[in-house]
Amino acid sequence: METAISQNEQIRRHLEAGKTITPLDALRQFNCLRLGARIHNLKKCGMVIHSRLVNHNGKRFAEYFI
Repeated sequence: METAISQNEQIRRHLEAGKTITPLDALRQFNCLRLGARIHNLKKCGMVIHSRLVNHNGKRFAEYFI
């Protein structure tokens, strides 16, 4: 039986691979609707995660990276 990997773990691996992530990326890749909450969980576990605000097509959102 295959064990499902948690969203926190998937996002952690994604960031550790040197990639950035936005809320839309998280939804598309990991079916995660609450990226901010997952980032908060990872920070509580000791990960140092940075963010920057991105403006795209009149929308503003956070992009996370390590």
